[in-house]
Amino acid sequence: MKTLVSLLALAAAIPAFADEPAPAADPLSFNVGVVSEYRYRGISQSRLRPALQGGIDYAGANGFYVGTWASTIKWVKDAGGDGDVEVDLYGGYRTEVAKGLTLDVGVLQYVYPSNKLNPSANTFELYGAVSFGPVTAKYSHSTTNLFGYADSRNSGYLDVTANFDIGDGFSLAPHVGHQTVRHLAAASYTDYSLTLAKDFSGLVLSGSLVGTDADKTTYASPVNGKFMGKTALVVGLKKTF
Repeated sequence: MKTLVSLLALAAAIPAFADEPAPAADPLSFNVGVVSEYRYRGISQSRLRPALQGGIDYAGANGFYVGTWASTIKWVKDAGGDGDVEVDLYGGYRTEVAKGLTLDVGVLQYVYPSNKLNPSANTFELYGAVSFGPVTAKYSHSTTNLFGYADSRNSGYLDVTANFDIGDGFSLAPHVGHQTVRHLAAASYTDYSLTLAKDFSGLVLSGSLVGTDADKTTYASPVNGKFMGKTALVVGLKKTF
């Protein structure tokens, strides 16, 4: 980072030319954050309690990317297993296939270290997404059992999300998705959210109104019986650097 600042200072001191190449973006980025609760596909993973999160991403100039992300969780222990962390490992390829139209395909491994659940909570998904302007449609397909549900291979999640820049660092992101759990209709549901975020030069404060139509019995906490898919306001703070 100090090297980059020095180069920018030098560039400001000398004349610029029209054919001068723009400085390359750093392909490596980091993020850390905290949320009032960790919601994934509308369902609380932290039993409606706060969670710490963070990740590392590498995006190559050729369109290939890899990354890892982690969050504290409570649902594995609540289900009778062990471990209080989720670690996601992912990689893929993103490219513009036509003007304004972007294709993104990849793989995602959810790891719950020492989860001790049977079937295991560990899940592997393939995904594909198409973006045009501010709108992205994505489909994720599990090739393993889905988050510990028995005989649930080939479950799928389809979602559509938009991200609108409304000026002065603010963005608005509506979202709707549908999770299908194979061979377990009671676990299938639709989730929706609306997120307002403010970017303070890499420090993002967000508020999300999140809800689902999930079955209240299937998605009740074994600890306190509370519905993990209830409508709630989730507040988050994330720093990217």
